[in-house]
Amino acid sequence: MLATALPTGAWAKKHPVAPPAPAISADEQAAQSIYAASPDGVAAFYAYRHNAPFWLSRAGVPNPAVPQMLTILKRAQFDGFADGPALAAQAEAAVASAQDGNAAKVAYAERLLSSTWVRYVQTLKAPAHGVEYAVPYLAPQPVRGENVLFDAFRASSLEQYLKSTSDVNPIYVQLRDAIIKQVQGGASLDRRMLDSLERAKILPATGCFALVDAAGQRLFMVEDGQIKDSMKVVVGMTQDKDTHKPTPELYTPMIVSMISYATFNPYWHVPPHLVPNIAKGVVAAGVKALKPNRYQVVDAYVEHPNVLDPTQVNWKAVAAGTQKVALRQLPGPANSMGVLKFQFPNINGIYLHDTPHREYFKESLRTLSNGCIRLEDARRFGRWLMGRDPVPPSPEPEQNVLLPQSVPVYVSYFTAWADNGQLVLRNDFYGRDTDGIAATKVATLK
Repeated sequence: MLATALPTGAWAKKHPVAPPAPAISADEQAAQSIYAASPDGVAAFYAYRHNAPFWLSRAGVPNPAVPQMLTILKRAQFDGFADGPALAAQAEAAVASAQDGNAAKVAYAERLLSSTWVRYVQTLKAPAHGVEYAVPYLAPQPVRGENVLFDAFRASSLEQYLKSTSDVNPIYVQLRDAIIKQVQGGASLDRRMLDSLERAKILPATGCFALVDAAGQRLFMVEDGQIKDSMKVVVGMTQDKDTHKPTPELYTPMIVSMISYATFNPYWHVPPHLVPNIAKGVVAAGVKALKPNRYQVVDAYVEHPNVLDPTQVNWKAVAAGTQKVALRQLPGPANSMGVLKFQFPNINGIYLHDTPHREYFKESLRTLSNGCIRLEDARRFGRWLMGRDPVPPSPEPEQNVLLPQSVPVYVSYFTAWADNGQLVLRNDFYGRDTDGIAATKVATLK
């Protein structure tokens, strides 16, 4: 039988014959299927790399950073990634198995390492629960799986990338290390630790920001992750002083926002729930009862309201709660805002402010406000924000002065805190972290 001749000449140039596809082994075919079946983002990363391994060589030799990654995953339950330790064990076994160079085994180990790392990073970068992100660009942003892996791929040092990603920010690291130390000593892991870590992970790693810890009743001035100064604060009350019933509507909420200006000589806009009590005094003594505290009746809580005649108000109806009226207190020594306040966007109208009630800061439990945050030393805080002594531009009320640079503010709640490397567990007086306290036992870490 004669062999068929291949086409030649002009016809062959117009109709070239495709070269035969290179033969691939069954193991390589299996490897391609493994990469193609990876989770979204992971498959895209390997498709871009034409299925070239990243964590291992084609011969199955792991990158020197792989043991570091596995160590991070073994303690990932502290980072909120409960599946981390089990997946680390699976990945460790897969990496060991792949060292015979079998293409399918290498592909399986690669997919497991990449998909686990993606899930871990996405957990770290998820928003904390129960927090109002009043300034959208300060909210944690979701990350795509392929972007997580491309960040690792582009890093000049994979080891440094893994460390910096896992460490999140200095305050987070200090708290996590203190918790791990406590658990290694045989203590139970409870929800206060994990919830506080979740709140700590959203703090910035660099730059200046103010941190209000309602559970610890302190404000911290932070620069590049280091606490430069702090002071006592008064936060929202936990129960009605007369009925002793819980007052969740007065708890200081958790907020992420931005302080852009300071207000000198502020008015105090009386919270609506306090107005009926003031009205009872007016019913008993007449409108003259408004004068000692310098209250004015206004038509609305706005920047430039109309001041109304108090004699035209039905104070009995206001005291009974059947009619509403807006009151504000003029600036002065008795003003509940003191001489200085710092507002920031949020849905509950919460802000930081001075106070004439210095006796509050002698208390160990300072849950005494209507939700806003009273500062032990508003001038010192203003000096940190403004970079100079906070001096009012005039004696007029409500003098707003822009800060040289807007400063993020994080109002949070840490029932677990690291103090000089030691873990401090606090009373959860708002009841945010009580479910499951001391319920989970964690094995000692290696």
